Amino acid sequence: MDTQLNFINRSLAGHTAEIVLFQKNLALDMSALDVAWKVIRYCGRDCSHPVVFSQNFEVSVQDRWGNFTPRLAAEPGRSFELVRGPVGGRLLRHCRREAAATHAANGVIEVLNAQSQGAVDVCLYRGGVLLGCKTSVVPGQKAVFRYPPSLWIAVASEITAGQAFQSAVLSEQAVELSLMGVARADLVMTGGGAGPAAGPYEFSLENVVAW
Repeated sequence: MDTQLNFINRSLAGHTAEIVLFQKNLALDMSALDVAWKVIRYCGRDCSHPVVFSQNFEVSVQDRWGNFTPRLAAEPGRSFELVRGPVGGRLLRHCRREAAATHAANGVIEVLNAQSQGAVDVCLYRGGVLLGCKTSVVPGQKAVFRYPPSLWIAVASEITAGQAFQSAVLSEQAVELSLMGVARADLVMTGGGAGPAAGPYEFSLENVVAW
């Protein structure tokens, strides 16, 4: 089931702060790029912005010409293969029972490029919005995604939703908030501002309702 979050701006920065929400793919090394899942802009002090942390994943593959395969539902534990068919590349669900059980326990979604030639980009979506992307997946290579039930949040400028970025840039200020067992909550931002009253931005979950 989806987690319903209500972002509330209680910072001293007013509507000037730009909020980036993203997740980190634990199946990739620390040098990998993350994707801005949501960006909140112009949210004034004491104003709110709804955020739905969906449990619905989809996967799609992009070729070098910018073409995408149809998105397929991709619950954790599911494996896929990109194969070459008579009318072009096709993304197929593939299930090996033992592997599926292991992947489900680890929350893993993987996509194998089973074509004989051609590198592709594998895109994963949460709630219909781009969450992560593995680029230049060559034949015989897999794109592997594993996201824990947590959300990273930070204040950053000049980042748009769907944009890949180096999370190390935000490592000092990004905050990880666990959503394990959370049905709904207020996601509250405080701090910021200018002058003697200014302080670092802080994020917390309030009024948490558990499953």
